[in-house]
Amino acid sequence: MISTGIQILIAVLCASALMTALWFIQRRTHNAGIVDAGWAAAIGMLAVFFAMTSDGYLPRRILVAILVAVWASRLSYYILTDRVLGRPEEGRYVALRKEWGAAAERRLFFFYQYQALFAVFFALPALVVAHHSRSQWTGWDLAGVLIWVCGVGNTIASDRQLARFKARPDSRGKTCRAGWWRYSRHPNYFFEWIHWCSYAVLASETAFWWIAWLVPLVLLYLFFKVTGIPPTEAQALASRGEDYRRYQKTTSVFIPWFPKKENPDERP
Repeated sequence: MISTGIQILIAVLCASALMTALWFIQRRTHNAGIVDAGWAAAIGMLAVFFAMTSDGYLPRRILVAILVAVWASRLSYYILTDRVLGRPEEGRYVALRKEWGAAAERRLFFFYQYQALFAVFFALPALVVAHHSRSQWTGWDLAGVLIWVCGVGNTIASDRQLARFKARPDSRGKTCRAGWWRYSRHPNYFFEWIHWCSYAVLASETAFWWIAWLVPLVLLYLFFKVTGIPPTEAQALASRGEDYRRYQKTTSVFIPWFPKKENPDERP
């Protein structure tokens, strides 16, 4: 087995090479959204690499490799089919190209490299778990798997609920309130976050358990302050207006909870 430092160095180089290849692809397709699918795929590949080159309990290494690889494969496929293949470039990337002007391609290259580093960071929980030396299953392992099933299963469910709603001919200008969307404005984000907590639980008995918890904490910040909830809700307000404002008043922003009763006096 190789040292942890060498593992991380190889991971950085591989992720950077992948993102460089994807940058060349987006130059031909003019769809920078492929970086999102590549980011998820990179995390899955790095988790498998960490599992193969670490010295922890082999069954646990296999477990974490399978869990991350399944999550990554599902998300990469979903992004490719829903946002990239045969689709126009997402508005946020169109806006970046317009903002960056003539320097767009150069700045996109560095943006892709930044995503490579971010992929390595998100793969670190798998590295911590892969070095877990206790040579038997524990209650933490069972808890981690159950949390993973809850997180990934309900992320898929909420995505499908939203897709079915969008496919309805009468959904234009309206807000999805089906399934989990009745209880949370962003159930997909919530259950995605729950999924990342599962790896931290698997790492609970390791010396570097706190590293595994960095990802859920950073992800929570991103959801609430950067790329998650703020731009998503701004776009929803722009496209759905008053219907989404009423939805905001009655529905929990993140953690699923029973909706409040709408005040009829506040309707226009």
